[in-house]
Amino acid sequence: MGNQVEKLTHLSYKEVPTADPTGVDRDDGPRIGVSYIFSNDDEDVEPQPPPQRPNGGSLPDGGDGPPLPQPQPYDPRLHEVECSVFYRDECIYQKSFTPGSAALSTYTPENLLNKCKPGDLVEFVSQAQYPHWAVYVGNFQVVHLHRLEVSNSFLTDASQGRRGRVVNDLYRYKPLSPGAVVRNALAHVGAKERELSWRNSESFAAWCRYGKREFKIGGELRIGKQPYRLQIQLSAQRSHTLEFQSLEDLIMEKRRNDQIGRAAVLQELAMHLHPAEPDEGDSNLARTTPPPGRPPAPSSEEEDGEAVAH
Repeated sequence: MGNQVEKLTHLSYKEVPTADPTGVDRDDGPRIGVSYIFSNDDEDVEPQPPPQRPNGGSLPDGGDGPPLPQPQPYDPRLHEVECSVFYRDECIYQKSFTPGSAALSTYTPENLLNKCKPGDLVEFVSQAQYPHWAVYVGNFQVVHLHRLEVSNSFLTDASQGRRGRVVNDLYRYKPLSPGAVVRNALAHVGAKERELSWRNSESFAAWCRYGKREFKIGGELRIGKQPYRLQIQLSAQRSHTLEFQSLEDLIMEKRRNDQIGRAAVLQELAMHLHPAEPDEGDSNLARTTPPPGRPPAPSSEEEDGEAVAH
């Protein structure tokens, strides 16, 4: 079975039957988490197009036309999605914008260096881009998965001009020692393409810090029930929950939400999902009604094993 899962990660869409013989999936109800078995390294920064005139022409360097508007400072509360991740009944990840919280404050790359210690996880963020994760290994350097290769770069270069923050506390797994985190990261420098066991920079960096196989490609079988839940906070009183068969798939969806932005996620949910009204007396949560016949996930605990670097 392990070989079959490995093979799945390299199939093309033509080799896999769709849910409908016509190739069209009907949107009959709430979305259950999808499997991202073909995506890889989804976060390369695309070059920005030159500024355009209102009639479609480019503005010459230092040329005519009204000045371009100044870019707005990055605000996580405007661009990012507040969410929690559960494995069965255990919360394993949480991004919260509680009043007064400075945990998600961002810094310029130069100021971020003053806050980093070896073994820290660093996240670089920017509007309309996938977040980029890296492991700080000391001496102003990080190890990160970028463009299908694990690289050792200076933090300022890896940021590509984006603001960043230390994100050790987003995942709630027990971390390895700082030395083990750094060794995990450095041991894979130079790995590329088919040698990789991770789909994106977040999965690689999180594996380095926590050593859990769930962050790797094919680390879990996508069969049976969906033990993972992504709870998206719609407002102070309402949330929506998506279910996934693997942490790998859930991370891909969570990253897609960060890339398209909070406003687009809320609009997408409003258009395509139909959350049920909360029961009387339950003002804290609005859930989408699960498909008929889906039994509740059992409440057994996750095996707390730690992988080591190979």
